[in-house]
Amino acid sequence: MPNNQVPSSIKDEALVWKRRNQMIKGAVALFKEKGFHKTTTREIAKASGFSIGTLYEYIRKKEDVLFLVCDSIYQRVKERMEASIDPNQTSVESLVEAIRSYFQLMDDMQDEVLVMYQEVKSLSKDAQDYVLQKERDMVAMLEQVIVNSVTEPISEADVTLIANNIFVQGQMWGFRRWILNRTFTLDSYIDRQTQLLLHGLSKEVKELS
Repeated sequence: MPNNQVPSSIKDEALVWKRRNQMIKGAVALFKEKGFHKTTTREIAKASGFSIGTLYEYIRKKEDVLFLVCDSIYQRVKERMEASIDPNQTSVESLVEAIRSYFQLMDDMQDEVLVMYQEVKSLSKDAQDYVLQKERDMVAMLEQVIVNSVTEPISEADVTLIANNIFVQGQMWGFRRWILNRTFTLDSYIDRQTQLLLHGLSKEVKELS
């Protein structure tokens, strides 16, 4: 159920995207404050800057708004990762750049990511499966960069674990920032996490030039 398959009675595609982006912004703030179930569609419409009647021209039900929030997050992450990752590059620098870009995006989108993980259980099974597949696709991008960065064989299980660790560490800055920022800035957090990762892979990744 990708974004462009959420039914809308409006045929102007640019207008649909504009209105849905307004919904996403308004909904994230409400879902963070009140939760998905306690937020009404009328409140979402008001926060989005239009009437409840206009809202229903772009969605069918409240769950569609939550799905659009989740889909938007993963689309932005995918675009950022694709822009910063060259899967054909065989150097540890590509892994370092991928980590930095991903962590910075997680800082930019910490409210959205928090809402998504709190509320994804409220989606239908088909929508959950779609969202989780997007996450698997992005982890797979990190796995490819890791494989390209090692000089010796590394097990598939280790590659998967490392990629998932990177994925969660990026999100952790948003989830645990209230305590982490007593010790770290975003840049120092990224640097330290990267150093720890490279230290753990010191016998397997290429040396920084």
